Amino acid sequence: MHRIKTFNAISELGLKRFSEDNYEVGSEIRNAEAIMLRSHKLSADELNTELKAVARAGAGVNNVPVEECTERGVVVFNSPGANANAVKELVLCGLLLSSRGIIPGINFATSRQDISEYTELSKLMETEKKRFKGNEIAGKTLGVVGLGAIGSMVADMAIKLGMRVQGFDPALSVDAAWRLPSEVTRIENLNTLMGSSDFISLHLPVLDSTRNLIDAAMFGAMRKGTCLLNFARDEIVDSNALLEALKTGNLSKYVCDFPRPELINQDNVISMPHIGASTAEAEENCAIMVADQLKNFLEHGNIKNSVNFPSLYLDRESNAKKGTRLAISNRNIPKMLGQILSVLADQNINVIDMLNKSRNEVAYNLIDLESTPSESALTAIADIDNVNKVTLL
Repeated sequence: MHRIKTFNAISELGLKRFSEDNYEVGSEIRNAEAIMLRSHKLSADELNTELKAVARAGAGVNNVPVEECTERGVVVFNSPGANANAVKELVLCGLLLSSRGIIPGINFATSRQDISEYTELSKLMETEKKRFKGNEIAGKTLGVVGLGAIGSMVADMAIKLGMRVQGFDPALSVDAAWRLPSEVTRIENLNTLMGSSDFISLHLPVLDSTRNLIDAAMFGAMRKGTCLLNFARDEIVDSNALLEALKTGNLSKYVCDFPRPELINQDNVISMPHIGASTAEAEENCAIMVADQLKNFLEHGNIKNSVNFPSLYLDRESNAKKGTRLAISNRNIPKMLGQILSVLADQNINVIDMLNKSRNEVAYNLIDLESTPSESALTAIADIDNVNKVTLL
């Protein structure tokens, strides 16, 4: 029986992926093999010795102690792309709100409770509507910083709305490149994108290299009147530089999903309460994705969408001699696999199939065996220096 502890409210559609015959799932589970969470700030103290995986129902993992998990051989999963459409739609909302006098227009229309006669109210609206005149986004240039799952969808949406789109992403993956519309102009220099865009939309994770990436120099590179949209992470934008850019008018509007006290009540700032992924569909998609990833990992050892372990899939169903499987994580140093196989050879255990992959300092092995290794063999493998975790599947 696999034990999964949940934090936060996980969508029922995701939880239903775990059969009651093989899984015990709930917020009160102790000594869990896996953890599923959304926004809960997971501490290192909550990582028990039996823990094998942490699954975040969302893209970011800044609330998970990834480094500590890696040292303990705990795989950290996320669900990239599951909430991409929800964020994309909110970016569209931000583009329109920043271009048109929608919010002030609504505020004006709903504030005239002193007028009860329709004709008088209608005449006032017609007279005053010029105050809320805006601009269309068609024909404008959108600069997308970060061309992953969300950024590529935003780019595609903007193109279909008649915008010119240019993108910057020095770490563009092959998969992301395939998703990217051919009409997107790739820009190799971020300063160039800043200076040639009417709107700039950020879609980056928080890393040492991206923290305060949009600083005074970047704001200085923007053309006057640029609108910046941040539905990625608050820390990507330098707050002091942002305030100065808004004050000078170099930045005409800042639309974000991360309210700050100093930005409240500023006319040129539109803040939302971190609702980018807050749709029923996105929560369901994220929960289903991480649940399926957890099941495949706990039952077969396969890894997909991990932020700290290599992706690895070893087919099991088609094995004519389907037997026992070992999942082993260790430090990525020479001679580790040879030591592991030597223990199995000493026990006269035949290897049917195996796969080994590494990612930075971590190596991960799936080894299919013709017979089940003894407890002494498992202990001997676990006792090898730099082996982090051994799991019998």
